[in-house]
Amino acid sequence: MKSLSKIMAVIAMVFTFTACEAQIKNEKKETVKIYGNCNMCKSTIEKAGNVSKTAKVEWNKDTKMASIAYDQKTTNLDDILKRIALAGYDSDAFRAPDDAYAKLPECCQYDRPIKTMAKAETAHAGHAMPAPTATQQQGQLKSVFDSYFDVKDALVKTDGKMASEKAKSLVKAIGSVKMNELKADEHTVWMKVLNDLKEDAEHISETADAKHQRDHFMTLSKSIYELLKVSKYEVPVYYQFCPMANDNKGANWLSKENAVKNPYYGSQMLTCGKTVETIK
Repeated sequence: MKSLSKIMAVIAMVFTFTACEAQIKNEKKETVKIYGNCNMCKSTIEKAGNVSKTAKVEWNKDTKMASIAYDQKTTNLDDILKRIALAGYDSDAFRAPDDAYAKLPECCQYDRPIKTMAKAETAHAGHAMPAPTATQQQGQLKSVFDSYFDVKDALVKTDGKMASEKAKSLVKAIGSVKMNELKADEHTVWMKVLNDLKEDAEHISETADAKHQRDHFMTLSKSIYELLKVSKYEVPVYYQFCPMANDNKGANWLSKENAVKNPYYGSQMLTCGKTVETIK
């Protein structure tokens, strides 16, 4: 009997420890609709949304409703729904990228609702909001593009300190974008490049080493290029290429000027490169 009591005590301690580990601090709970079909969807949705001690998602395949608990001081509902969207699943706030949806197993490819951005459609109960104007749509990404060009100009001068400061503004601009106000094609690309965009901008902001900054500027430029191709900017943008950058593999960047000012070499080879595309 003593042995049984000890075993029961150990089991109780394990359950208590597990419960403590699973507890989410500063917890906030919300219920949202996430589209999917089956138990495989459930597994993917919950895996994408869950973060240890930070976020917990429980999805019901019959009702399509997800109960979401999260630490409101370290994350928010939008961040959780973005991760789920990147895994291929629409919610009423965020539409999954088409390529992520296409990669889902056939049994998981749910019927996608026509309206996928309820936040942009409903101002308050029973009243529809007007669609975002072209100015509003451009405004969502304009500050991102402007900050990118500022980073580029700093690298042309090989000014790592300035590039770091301008990249901090870029990080802030990225975080300020309201995705539910983007056009459908902008939204799709934004969801595709967002993680890389943030990572590159943060790396550039965290150092004054121009060489390290330039390494991340190459991939940052790829993301900005994809966004500019589906968006509009106030002036033509020139997509330029230097064959000697990236250890002679070549690298691109974007400029508001057709005249080449190389951000990978600065004054060492300021005019090395050429314009390969004009984005209007």
